[in-house]
Amino acid sequence: MTVLDNRALNRATLARQFLLDRTGTPALDVVAHLCGIQAQEPQEPFAGLWSRVRDFRPSALDGLLTGRHVVRTHLMRRTVHLVTAADALAWRARHDTMLRGRVLTTYRRELAGLDPDEVAAAGREIMADGRPRTMAELVDALTGRWPAPPRRALGELLVAALIPMAQLPPRGLWRTKAGVRNVPLATWLGRDIAPLSPDGSDPAGQALVRRYLAAFGPAASADLRAWCGLAGLPAAVDAVRGELVAFRDERGRQLLDLPDAPRPDPATPAPVRFLPAFDNAILGYHDRSRIIDDAHRGLSVTGARVVLVDGRVSATWEAAAGTLTGTAVGTATGTATGTATGTVPVTVTVTPLRRLSRSEHAAVTEEGRSLAAFLSDGDSDRVRIDPSAA
Repeated sequence: MTVLDNRALNRATLARQFLLDRTGTPALDVVAHLCGIQAQEPQEPFAGLWSRVRDFRPSALDGLLTGRHVVRTHLMRRTVHLVTAADALAWRARHDTMLRGRVLTTYRRELAGLDPDEVAAAGREIMADGRPRTMAELVDALTGRWPAPPRRALGELLVAALIPMAQLPPRGLWRTKAGVRNVPLATWLGRDIAPLSPDGSDPAGQALVRRYLAAFGPAASADLRAWCGLAGLPAAVDAVRGELVAFRDERGRQLLDLPDAPRPDPATPAPVRFLPAFDNAILGYHDRSRIIDDAHRGLSVTGARVVLVDGRVSATWEAAAGTLTGTAVGTATGTATGTATGTVPVTVTVTPLRRLSRSEHAAVTEEGRSLAAFLSDGDSDRVRIDPSAA
């Protein structure tokens, strides 16, 4: 069985994540190909798409959100993801058990004795009028029946697990600060969530396997599980195994892949790329050594924004700016306005994790200038590389 070393796996990941070459594919198709974008930090998807899509404009993603083509919702790993409407509806039922289990485990003491099905029924009754509500408003409506659980625990059980919810704009719009307002996913999208197959087959799980490998492969079953948080996929993997090819990594793990998916020459040059916080190009694996050294693995879960140099995490970055404020008008029925913030000028500060060569320093500076221009609508190209680091 062919062994793929970390550099080969790195180049495969970069190619499938559109980080080896930016793509001209529309943003909606990129979100679909990536199986969604991690989005608990509302502004981060913009930088993630900018690093992947040629000539990306924030208005493109704003339009997808307000047009209900993409949606913010709890899904993989119980985190907020930005996914296409079609994927949200197709995948949500497959994630229900995991979402419920994770919340009930996290708050096992606080929610002890509660019947989740009764809570879900009461929550659906309240949300039946289609009016967007904050988590606090939803909990307020239920405290007469369940006054004992802490508000946070009861709220998360409702909005992150029991009732499939969409987080409405202006939350997630470019340079917009807005609180979370929830409405049932099916209400927002005007379509029902696809149910699980009654015959026990798992077409949704099999689709997840194929889609994951297209965006993240070659990968092991443990990587797939780490990405989505679902424990019940071995049968789905077995069902599609005949369609797949197998490799080994340097640690001896079996890796599966789609036969025609790109696996570039490991010698292929990789450009500098700036990734946002919690980017799935890193978080989408159990073994992240293909893209980040074990010594720096903690950065991937602390919200650090990272810089890829030669395809690997080699620095962190931050952007600081002055602020211009204005009003963003909501586009949905019942939408409250948010605060839009323009950032001018922007300085991108890079903190290397290792010593950069002269050519790497120049490449990081050039890409950082482009990022600063993107973040400031062309009003700044300031980059500072911390000379005291590494």
